[in-house]
Amino acid sequence: MLDPRGFVRFSGVFLSVMRFILIFLMLGFFGVQSNVALGQKASIIDKIIVEGARRIDDATVKSYLLLQSGDEMDAVRVDQSLKSLFATGLFADVVIDFVSPQLIVKVTENPVINRIAFEGNKRIDDADLEKELVLRPRVVYTRTKVQSDVKRLLDVYNSNGRYAASIVPKVILLPQNRADLIFEIDEGPLTKVEGISFIGNKFTGDKDLRSVIRTKVAAWYRFFSSDDTYNADRLSVDRELLRRFYFSKGFIDFQITSAVAELTPDGSAFFLSFSLIEGTRYKFGEVNVRASLKGIKPSELITLVDLKKGENYDSRKVDKAITKLNEAAADQGFAFVEVRPIIERNAKDQIANIIFDIKEGPRVFIERIEIAGNVRTVDEVLRREFDLVEGDAFNARKLRKSRQNIQDLNFFNKVNVKNIQGSNADKTVVKVEVEEKSTGAVSFGAGFSTDNGPLLDIGIREQNLLGKGQKLNFNGTLAAERSTASISFTEPYFLNRDISGGFDLYRIIQSNQESSSYDSKETGFGLRAGYSISNELRQNWRYKAEAASIENVSASASKLIKAQEGNRFLSEVGHSLIYDKRNSRIIPTDGYIIKVFNDLAGLGGSVKYFRNKLEGAQFLELFDKWILSSRGRAGYIFGIGDDNIEITDRFSLGGNNLRGFERGGVGPRDIITDDGLGGEWMYAGSFETSFPLGLPDELALSGRLFSDFGSLGSVSPSNASIRDTGSVRVSLGGGIGWVSPFGPITVDIGYPIKKEAFDKKERVRFNFGTRF
Repeated sequence: MLDPRGFVRFSGVFLSVMRFILIFLMLGFFGVQSNVALGQKASIIDKIIVEGARRIDDATVKSYLLLQSGDEMDAVRVDQSLKSLFATGLFADVVIDFVSPQLIVKVTENPVINRIAFEGNKRIDDADLEKELVLRPRVVYTRTKVQSDVKRLLDVYNSNGRYAASIVPKVILLPQNRADLIFEIDEGPLTKVEGISFIGNKFTGDKDLRSVIRTKVAAWYRFFSSDDTYNADRLSVDRELLRRFYFSKGFIDFQITSAVAELTPDGSAFFLSFSLIEGTRYKFGEVNVRASLKGIKPSELITLVDLKKGENYDSRKVDKAITKLNEAAADQGFAFVEVRPIIERNAKDQIANIIFDIKEGPRVFIERIEIAGNVRTVDEVLRREFDLVEGDAFNARKLRKSRQNIQDLNFFNKVNVKNIQGSNADKTVVKVEVEEKSTGAVSFGAGFSTDNGPLLDIGIREQNLLGKGQKLNFNGTLAAERSTASISFTEPYFLNRDISGGFDLYRIIQSNQESSSYDSKETGFGLRAGYSISNELRQNWRYKAEAASIENVSASASKLIKAQEGNRFLSEVGHSLIYDKRNSRIIPTDGYIIKVFNDLAGLGGSVKYFRNKLEGAQFLELFDKWILSSRGRAGYIFGIGDDNIEITDRFSLGGNNLRGFERGGVGPRDIITDDGLGGEWMYAGSFETSFPLGLPDELALSGRLFSDFGSLGSVSPSNASIRDTGSVRVSLGGGIGWVSPFGPITVDIGYPIKKEAFDKKERVRFNFGTRF
């Protein structure tokens, strides 16, 4: 039976426990609510404090924060704020702390660069390295920018063939949060190309292909060249040179599948390998011209195409044919013509049929001409060499001629001319990029020549004075046989017109004792002017005033020479016409040039004569670097009135213009005194073939074979002791030329095969000179 008293006691305990639990839960609830309220109040940002900022305003720092006063504290936005501040590059360190209710931003500013210096660089100047840097004095230092600059500097050394170079940046901290930045450079040795190999070549061997590309294998004689150091840009050029070579040999399916440069583990050398697919070698098949333009007759144009059926395909001949067809169409008034060769391959018969499709191209005009790379040369010097001006119809032939004109100035190492799309489809922009070279020199020299003997030379030359294309030359030569001093100045575009103007001052002292038993002195002044009549024809005028003397005549000299001893004054006006169709004025390989000279003396002075000369030369490239040249000259001089022609005004023959004979060794001669007297008429010519010797191009050695001929005659007055046959003289010979680091050296050996008994022979002709 349930005891009521026990139940009451149990109920009391139970109620007491329940009351305790209820009170505990209520206290816990209100406690939590209180704590939440307090926590919310503590995580609100009341104030942002910036510490450590000296150079940078607090407001600038706060502007990069993603939290502002009154915002709730947020760890994600704190992290984003840190990233934002570091991204500015202004700070070396940033710390953000929340000390309720303040957000404290502690920054350490990056120093400002005081100066930048380079240590250890010997091969590359400071100025060239500074051009590559992004950092500059008074710019905020950042580690990222320093690393970027180190990479740029290493790229410069790599492009100069020094792949083992290393660069360590050092920072020297200074007061006022400044720093010096020092790049410690170990340039390392040149990374040479130790081997070049070709894979897949069957037509020709590795040796021949190595001579085609510009990159060369390191050798002792290449100490003046950088072609044996690895250059990634040059590797691209090599690929193009190989493509042109194979295309010129008929392999029109030629491909380069890979060009790999492998660096040795120690970084001291590169090995290059080219993988080739030569393909089939084609011959020319049927060649036709197709034209859809009214007035152009394909039957007439086909004669301009010098491609013969059965010959090996040659891309160079195809390009020449395209040029000739373009020029022919332009001459008939078609400025907008496109010539496209359509090649039909017959791999089975190894024949390539070609159709030159001539049709009207897009009508394109030159919008503008842009020039870059001319640091010293003013734009106008280049623009006046253009056969095109802005607004003209685009003409590829004239553009090529303009490029050659600029190249012939000899002011630039490289001249690149290209056209790009203009603002509209019918407009093009011509871009000219040049790389200037040194055009001035102060030189001292020493040498020896067969004509002048030992010599000392000093010269000051500037071919591009003040960047305006003007020429100024001073030269003095002291030699055993001939000493000279001269000053000349030329303005190629006088008064901004295509008229050249200039003057010359000179003094010449020459010993002719060995050849003619007398000495001569000449002091003169000259004025020059010239202008173009057409692209190929130019006319020049000149005036010369000269005081001269014949002296120190030997007692055993010819009576004719003794009679001319004394002083004279010359006043001469001259004129010349030059017709030039050469492809280059510097190193011609094709074309010809004709010159006509007329000189009249007697407009004052004591000498009266009329002298005429005709000169010409033609050039033809037989094979690659094999150049055949033929030259000829003829002259005639006669006195006006009762005046006789003096020995200093007569023509002479021998030496450089008739090898195998001494200077002045051919022509009328007094057989008693053995004096050469010169002649009043002259003709001479030569055939010469220059060719490579099969040696590396870097050696700059070339050979030549020649045959010279000529004659000289007529002396007035004359006597019984004068021998004057007027017969032709002929010589054969060969020579070697070397453009050495010390100056040009030439040796010619000539053998007279037709001569007179009284002629003076010269088997070996040697010239050596240097400038330093």
